[in-house]
Amino acid sequence: MATTKAKLISGGHRGAEAEFGRAAKRHGIAQTTLSFRGHAMEWPVSVKLLSAAELAEGDVSMQIVSKHMGRTYHEAALIRRVFQSLYHMVNGAYQVFAVGWIQPDNTVKGGTGWGVELAKLFNRPTWVFDQERNAWFAWQGGQWVADEPVIEKRAFAGTGTRRLNDAGARAIEQLFTRSFGPAKE
Repeated sequence: MATTKAKLISGGHRGAEAEFGRAAKRHGIAQTTLSFRGHAMEWPVSVKLLSAAELAEGDVSMQIVSKHMGRTYHEAALIRRVFQSLYHMVNGAYQVFAVGWIQPDNTVKGGTGWGVELAKLFNRPTWVFDQERNAWFAWQGGQWVADEPVIEKRAFAGTGTRRLNDAGARAIEQLFTRSFGPAKE
């Protein structure tokens, strides 16, 4: 089976998504940053603006999301568009990498958690760097298992917390170095 060249799909949000974008640039990896009207990005590089019709493809009831995630979300209009764009990130990716915090119920904290849940539902290989435990975990057999991921040479999603810490930033850079060798820039 032929593989395509690696390409990051992300959302350019402040924190982990912007850091995924910067790492992709340093390593010479193509990227697409998904956005929507009214979206403020830290990393507006190679932007694809999602239309209202495209956003609607990823629409889901906020009640379903809240029930599935075991929590409620504020700023429903904005978070709905974020969740809709996460749908496109995950749907277009062969692997999903996130940075945040894995909670006791096996969900991931915040809006990042919905992207991770979609990846599980779409049966995408999924890894989360847990900033509290300072380690990568893969979703395997219905549980999180410690694992050191490698990015395949095809489309992958990079997402995560706005509150990226130094360990999370290092984990992203190490992931790219492990996958593609030293940075080119």
